[in-house]
Amino acid sequence: MVCCGLLTAKKEPVPLKSIEVEVEVKDHVATVTSTLQYENKEKNPIEAVFVFPLPGDAAVCHFSAKVGQTEVVGKVQEKQKAREEYDDALSSGQQAFLLEESEQSPDIFSLSVGSLPPGESASIRLEYVTELAVQADDGLRFCLPAVLNPRYQPQGSEGGSGSGGSAQIVSVPACLVPYSLSFSARVSSPRPVSKVESNCSLDPVQYLNAEHTQATVRLAARHKFDRDVEMLVYYQDSHQPTAVVEAGQTSAQPGSLMGDLAVMLSLYPDFPPVSVASCGEFLFLMDRSGSMDFSMGSGKQAQSRIGSARDTLLLLLKSLPMGCYFNVYSFGSSYEHIFPKSVEYSQKNMEEALKQVEKMNANMGGTEILQPLKHIYSQPCIPSQPRQLFIFTDGEVDNTKQVVDLVKENSGSHRCFSFGIGEGASSALISGVAKEGGGDAQFITGTDRMQLKVMQSLRFSLQPAVVDISVTWDLPKGISVTPLSPPITSLFQGQRSLLYAQLTGESSGVTEGCVTVKYSLAGQPSQNQLHFSLKPTEDSGLTVHRLGARTLIRSLEMKERELRGQSNEGVKEKVVEVSVQSGVSSSFTAFIAVNKGSGEAIQGPLLRRHVPAPNLHFDMLMCDDEMCIYDVITPCSTEDTDEDEEYEDEDCVDAAPLPSQPPRDPMLQLISVQRASGSWVLEPTLATVLGKTSEEVAKPKPASVNQEVWATILALIWLHGFKMEAQMEWQLLAMKAVSWLQAQKGKTPCLTECVEAGNALLGSKVLKDALGL
Repeated sequence: MVCCGLLTAKKEPVPLKSIEVEVEVKDHVATVTSTLQYENKEKNPIEAVFVFPLPGDAAVCHFSAKVGQTEVVGKVQEKQKAREEYDDALSSGQQAFLLEESEQSPDIFSLSVGSLPPGESASIRLEYVTELAVQADDGLRFCLPAVLNPRYQPQGSEGGSGSGGSAQIVSVPACLVPYSLSFSARVSSPRPVSKVESNCSLDPVQYLNAEHTQATVRLAARHKFDRDVEMLVYYQDSHQPTAVVEAGQTSAQPGSLMGDLAVMLSLYPDFPPVSVASCGEFLFLMDRSGSMDFSMGSGKQAQSRIGSARDTLLLLLKSLPMGCYFNVYSFGSSYEHIFPKSVEYSQKNMEEALKQVEKMNANMGGTEILQPLKHIYSQPCIPSQPRQLFIFTDGEVDNTKQVVDLVKENSGSHRCFSFGIGEGASSALISGVAKEGGGDAQFITGTDRMQLKVMQSLRFSLQPAVVDISVTWDLPKGISVTPLSPPITSLFQGQRSLLYAQLTGESSGVTEGCVTVKYSLAGQPSQNQLHFSLKPTEDSGLTVHRLGARTLIRSLEMKERELRGQSNEGVKEKVVEVSVQSGVSSSFTAFIAVNKGSGEAIQGPLLRRHVPAPNLHFDMLMCDDEMCIYDVITPCSTEDTDEDEEYEDEDCVDAAPLPSQPPRDPMLQLISVQRASGSWVLEPTLATVLGKTSEEVAKPKPASVNQEVWATILALIWLHGFKMEAQMEWQLLAMKAVSWLQAQKGKTPCLTECVEAGNALLGSKVLKDALGL
């Protein structure tokens, strides 16, 4: 037989030819439609299995297959029942299609296309809805996961191949992916769209009206699968509370989830002014697995993940308030800590920690995050020092649900802030631990500055904890509310909180409802209210119902895991009931579609073909055969190969880590010599950053000012004069410096003279008031 197209290392053709993705963004919710084109060029019928990533919070709500002129629409069934129906269909010679969520992590799905006859094509369509996350710069982030790196499976953990276990991930280098991806998006909002940005090349944004409330974008060129497709949408006045009320399905039973009204509330709490906390126990947990050695971007000067994490730890440690406690943990196949237990923040302890941080490399093997978390939670909390946990990881673990459950178990004793580093970081893990830990999640990819996003989370951690949170509904007589979201456990200034609820009944006359969020902040009771119309929004489809169902399903799934080993069958049955009723998949259900066709059985032995997913770490990640499976795609060189199927490897980039890191940023050099108290001293590093010699720096110092005060004022002037674009990164440590200066009563009689002399030395025009003095 003459083979055409692309083959695996086992000389097996790859049946998936293309993926087309269309995204409809309405305000802060996205509806995503993916169409996968399959073709069987073999002489026997095949079963194609494709394991791929989706956003961890996606509500998968549609699955269908079109073969020739026949379209079959999938239905949600209990997972084992769906698998049995799929197997029965294949054994009887029918075509069948199965879509199921991994039981280890909700951001991995497996798609099986069964009994595709020789020469036949199939078009698979799946649809999901998801929320867009708010970023540090107020952008709304949509991410289409295109990279699926191998997930590390800890020794002794649950999983394995076969039914009911981990999905079998077949990987290839990103540059050898044998199918194409096209991507387009339409954005609409009541507020004008300011801009749309992406980590991939986009065609120019096309605005569809004069008000700029509608726009379209698309990928400019063929995607190389070297990164997830990230899109950032910016609206004018985005921090506005909103409510979307959606009509139920006309065919659904009144009083049911899908038959009643559903409401989605988007809340932006507005806190009264409070002072930044000067206490707390700050714990930093750093991933040092081998994959952290990979570069953050594709350029020659791109920093490694571990290098960027080291710089971020420097910034964090310099920004901590005097009077707090801290410790630094790192993990791989084992874990380490700098101090046996948390220590008070002082110059000596800070210097010791930074000395150890500088030595940190990505040399600790796999990604065993569960054990260090258990150790941290076993340590007693320090009285009057609220615990704040910061997790830095590339998120490549197989036991996601175990980790998230552990954080939830200990959510009453701490807040958890998480950072997904690099392409392919598990959204289910990163978002899951932050959500259950009452903190905030951030993703850092490509050229993103990790420091900017991390410092926003440090600000959140320094906000006093919001306690006694309650939500009350004021609805017209005749309408009752059933919350679909779990109770709110955390609120942060400037961050969005989403609430979903089912509204049952009818009201005559009153057409408005009100929700009130009450809470206590720094001992002061406060509340925010949102009045909203009960009139259903037009053309919203069933988006709110599906997102509400997804939220309820995730809460019930977690409850089922908490009760595992006890009487939890009722909870599992409820998950299946909600999933089937809403048409939204869960860990206990799957989509199944069977094409009964003409009734004629498909003849010939059925061959299984695994469709590979892109893996950026292919050449470096070392793991046991049982943990990850690799296949290499190679072009089949024959005269019969179609021109458009020939593979060009000119874009293939060596994935090896960079031999040397770029020189440290001058701002980080300046920060590295700041003292724990917030002050600077005159030393060569400071002079170098200022672009002067030590003598040039010392000479203009006013005679009545000591050297430490002079050095601190110079550092502040330089930051304000030359690094204002990075103010979010250095603002906290600058506040600490100002507080130190203000405490030097009697030693700073001529601040105005100091600032004037500093400006003259550095060639800047920074006002004393701008420095906070």
